[in-house]
Amino acid sequence: MPIKKLKKYLDHYNIEYITIRHSLAFNAQRVAATTHIPGKEMAKTVIVKVDEKMAMAVLPASYMVNLDLLKEQIVAKTIELANEMEFKRFFPECEIGAMPPFGNLYDMPVYVGESLAEDKEIAFNAGTHVELIRMAYADFERLVQPFVLRFSKAKTA
Repeated sequence: MPIKKLKKYLDHYNIEYITIRHSLAFNAQRVAATTHIPGKEMAKTVIVKVDEKMAMAVLPASYMVNLDLLKEQIVAKTIELANEMEFKRFFPECEIGAMPPFGNLYDMPVYVGESLAEDKEIAFNAGTHVELIRMAYADFERLVQPFVLRFSKAKTA
C-alpha cells in the first residue's frame, strides 16, 4: 500500500494533510474535476529522462510541460519523456501514472513548475488512481526541496 508509506513519511515530519478517496481516474485533470480541486492545484508527476537519468517534472494538471524550456533551464544535454517500461521499476509499490511527487523518496531530482509553487495548497496522487493527498505547498517544498523553474504553460482549449 503506497499511501501507507507516504502517510508514515508525512506523519514522521508532523505534516498536516488530508487524504481524499475518489472514483477511479487515470488523468490528473479528471481527478481534479472528480474531487472538485482546481486544476492549477492538482499536481501531476511527469517522469523525464535528463541525460539518461530519471527525474520528476511536477506541474499543475491544467498545464503542459515544455521539454525544450526545461532542458534549457537545467542545462541538460538531452531530455525526453520516459516511457512506462523505463520508469516503472523505480516505483514498485505505485500504480503506473499515480506516483507521488516525492522524488526524494525515489532518489530522483524534482523540478516543479513555478505556477504550482504559487499555490497555497496542492493535491497529488498518493500512489494509486483512487487516492490523493492534499497538503500545504510550503510543507511539500520543505520536504522535497525541488528546483522551482519555469517550464510549463497552461493548456489552451
